[in-house]
Amino acid sequence: MNRLHPAQELAFRSFASPLGWLLLAASPEGLCLVHFCGSEPPSRETCKALLKKDFLSTSAIFSPEQPLLREAEQEITAYFQHRQPIPAFPLDLRVGTSFQRQVWKALELIPFGETRSYLEVARSIGRHRAPRAVGQACGKNPIPILIPCHRVVSANGGLGGFSSGLHLKKALLALEQPKGLAGIKPRN
Repeated sequence: MNRLHPAQELAFRSFASPLGWLLLAASPEGLCLVHFCGSEPPSRETCKALLKKDFLSTSAIFSPEQPLLREAEQEITAYFQHRQPIPAFPLDLRVGTSFQRQVWKALELIPFGETRSYLEVARSIGRHRAPRAVGQACGKNPIPILIPCHRVVSANGGLGGFSSGLHLKKALLALEQPKGLAGIKPRN
């Protein structure tokens, strides 16, 4: 659900990462989107179409020099290159339901290199009967990597799901382990 002001502009830029191209977008309040775009650089038109899909009535401006987007790119690049946690950024989480935002806040508390089960996350927000709803909220997370939904797995040890593909979830989890991304190749 789009809760951004209709006249609000979103700044965006894209950049190459070891797992493919990433689209970043920010409102004046903070980062509002990280999107895996695949192995080819997305055109500005493609980026605008993706943003229009998630943020219906906002306009999108290509802004490669916007300070928050530049800093986010630098920190995400350091995350991939040096396997280090990404510092907290101002986030604009006005999209989604209050339950989804509650789940996303809980995900931010999962430490780098660790995982939690969907059930553990549900319990942490006082909703012990809602692990499936937690999984659905993870799937709607607009800011993967910064809100680390990849760190949520099934209670039986399986990966569960990931909106950008299980191959990326595996790669992100591997990156956060001592051996890093050695030998992991992104799939298209």
